Amino acid sequence: MEVKDMQIKSVVGTDLECSTFCLGGAILGSDINQADSFELMDAYVDRGGNFVDTAEVYSNWLPVEPSLSEKTIGLWMKARKNRHKLLVSTKGAHPLLESMQLARMSKQDIIHDIEQSLRNLQVETIDFYILHRDDTDRTVEEILEALNEQVKAGKIRYFGCSNWTTERIKEAQTYANKHGIQGFSGNQMMWSLAEADSTKFVDTTLVAMDNGMTQYHLETGLPAFPYSSQAQGLFTKWDSGQYTADDSRISPMYKSAANRARFERAQQLANDLSRSITEVVLGYLISHSFQTFPIIGCRTISQLEESLKAADLRLTQEQLEFLR
Repeated sequence: MEVKDMQIKSVVGTDLECSTFCLGGAILGSDINQADSFELMDAYVDRGGNFVDTAEVYSNWLPVEPSLSEKTIGLWMKARKNRHKLLVSTKGAHPLLESMQLARMSKQDIIHDIEQSLRNLQVETIDFYILHRDDTDRTVEEILEALNEQVKAGKIRYFGCSNWTTERIKEAQTYANKHGIQGFSGNQMMWSLAEADSTKFVDTTLVAMDNGMTQYHLETGLPAFPYSSQAQGLFTKWDSGQYTADDSRISPMYKSAANRARFERAQQLANDLSRSITEVVLGYLISHSFQTFPIIGCRTISQLEESLKAADLRLTQEQLEFLR
């Protein structure tokens, strides 16, 4: 099937414009070298993409230059002179990798990471800044007031959260509404057609979409920017035969009879629609009634093009319920 260019949509409650899919940038400059990273981002933009997902911490788990993902994107934007065409976004306030149990959400931590990201990305303003984690020992008042100061200073335009529980998001949005300040403009959570079992998470600071969070998005219309949107390619690997049903390489958080059943239903729907399993997996996310901009992780241009084929797929409510 022909790869269609993505639509650019206004993000609800903001003047930000975002493409249907965001390009995952965690491995840019590291697992993918700079030249190949530039080619991948070029191909993504050529198909209408404008949001490369990154974070100040990306690549810091490798013996390479710190924040290599941000720096690679910054070099690419400078070389292509295309910053004005992009929704520049990054994440910060992540714990240090050697001390994940120690949160970094003080005003000083937030300012430090924003300034570092501005330098890495070689920009003066970040369009959409996302808190990578939460610190439940701090009040939402303290966190939101610090972020609003950065908005007033022109360092960031809008901000969101990642790996926050529904209860904390509600608390933050209630405070923002009550005090007439900016609240979260988006939520980035782990979410895919394959359900993730949070009891099997190696990193217990991650937060996955659940029924309560889904209901909150339905009620409020808060945009979602799901990561791990293809569950490490699980359904595609099952469909191609690369993985057996109970393959040892499957992450424990995804290895369940329920996900195998979901895969079989997705495979049936893909056959009925004459679409690929990848398209159905991504179509599931973008067919919800609230705005969803999935982050797609691609190593190659062929993987990118396969994912982008889903851009025009909208499933019916009956099809969504069937997949679940």
